[in-house]
Amino acid sequence: MFLSIIYLILGLVLILVGANALTDGASSIARRMGISDLVVGLTVVAFGTSAPELAISLLSAIGGNSELAVGNVVGSNIFNVLMIIGITAMVVPIKITRSIMTNEIPLVILSSLALFIMASSPLLDGSSSAVITRVDGLLLLLFFAIFMRYTFAQAGSASPSDPAAENAASGPSMPVWRAVAYVAGGLAALIFGGDRFVAGASDIAKALGVSEAVIGLTIVATGTSLPELATSVTAALKGKTGIALGNVIGSNIFNIFLVLGASATVTPLPMGNVGSLDMTVLLGSAIMFWIFGWFFRQRTITRIEGTILTATYIGYIAALLW
Repeated sequence: MFLSIIYLILGLVLILVGANALTDGASSIARRMGISDLVVGLTVVAFGTSAPELAISLLSAIGGNSELAVGNVVGSNIFNVLMIIGITAMVVPIKITRSIMTNEIPLVILSSLALFIMASSPLLDGSSSAVITRVDGLLLLLFFAIFMRYTFAQAGSASPSDPAAENAASGPSMPVWRAVAYVAGGLAALIFGGDRFVAGASDIAKALGVSEAVIGLTIVATGTSLPELATSVTAALKGKTGIALGNVIGSNIFNIFLVLGASATVTPLPMGNVGSLDMTVLLGSAIMFWIFGWFFRQRTITRIEGTILTATYIGYIAALLW
């Protein structure tokens, strides 16, 4: 138990340090290449902070622990929207551009809806249990390929008057080698820190007799989402709301389309105890994200809305544990 607590603390320290380095390096690369912070968040940062989910879900799928693989992704995506966007908005209100509202956030809803439908097979076709099949996994990977094609097309469409291009013209904040080192070192710290955190937290949870599904939806999901939380809050405090938003949006899309797609392609994933409550909260949180951004205050997630998102997550965890 003592070693598990050490892993927990070490993981948190590495995650916080890595998030700060990753944000600085990615922002510098974005300025030098004339790429917006949003696109960097949707690709480099999102992939890096989703790496723990990818590693854990793939290894869980190969090891036959499907509930952990699915619960990790579902729980992480719920945490990303309700807690990360919620806490970030409580710290700094998040302004969202019209293009994000009409293009990127609907993709988060689409990915959640696709998984929701796959998990509803007992209701839709009368099957005995919900399973994400290899065919489902391949379809999710095709969705991921389309998303990446769209993202890079968006990156290449910036005009000379685009704010990203103007930002690049002002010059990078650090040399290229240092920016690359920051990104690589930050990603390494995030991945290793997330792994140590999950190892420690899982050992503690198992010692307390918590089920695999609950571990995946709570402890593991929270641990693998800590990189996104640290990166988004750090980016928001530095005024990089594009990275903060792109990180969450990209991570949620990566988690379902890439992580679950790759895991289910390796081996079919029975949903097990990941049930209707979890899938409803997953889809509902994505819709809340869109509603809070679009209505009430024009394209701004306020501190009050951030508090509502955070309180919703606390209520969900309470209901799950009960």
